[in-house]
Amino acid sequence: MLMIPEKRLAVQAYEQVLDMIMGGQLKPGTLIQERRLAEHLNMSRTPLRDALLMLEGEGLLDRQGAKGLQVRYLNLEDFIENLNIRRLLEPDAARTAAGRVPQDVLDGLEARLEDLLADARLDARQPDRSLVRSIDEDLHNAISTAAQNRKMATIILILRRQTQMFDLRSVPERLEATCVEHLAIVRALSANDGERAAEAMRVHLDGVRGSIIARLSGT
Repeated sequence: MLMIPEKRLAVQAYEQVLDMIMGGQLKPGTLIQERRLAEHLNMSRTPLRDALLMLEGEGLLDRQGAKGLQVRYLNLEDFIENLNIRRLLEPDAARTAAGRVPQDVLDGLEARLEDLLADARLDARQPDRSLVRSIDEDLHNAISTAAQNRKMATIILILRRQTQMFDLRSVPERLEATCVEHLAIVRALSANDGERAAEAMRVHLDGVRGSIIARLSGT
């Protein structure tokens, strides 16, 4: 029987629990029940516990004393602080990434975004959130990787995961705008235009911030 190392199991658990948080199966405020979650994932509690510690370190889980870990609830102040830091870091990452992201990666992202935008304009129903999140992850990760600054990439990743908890469930009307903004970033990168890529990233982050503030403040 093939044995899977505990470290690899912890990574698998991490990815599965992360998907549950981002997918809304584990909602903000939910207390993590290790035994039940381990049974759901069909693994022992040891790798799961390691995975939960990683998610706590990324700020997606909060420790509630004797009650254990809880899926973090980000309030508007948390969200704005995270986006303000992202606005400092991600335009610079986009500027640096210009000319470094492989063209086939950019071509693939552009095609996927154009398809998603066309579908959104034809169908007003809720989008496939997993598809939207996948494209978003691939674009931002490609930029962070191409910027070749591992510490900055880690910080951006953590901040993005926290702000993703306010995703298209909160602002479904943002889908078209998000596609257009992402296309502007991709096309600037394809043109090796770092300044245009940086500005397109700023426009995108400002759009996200404005929509969320409007939604959460009821305006």
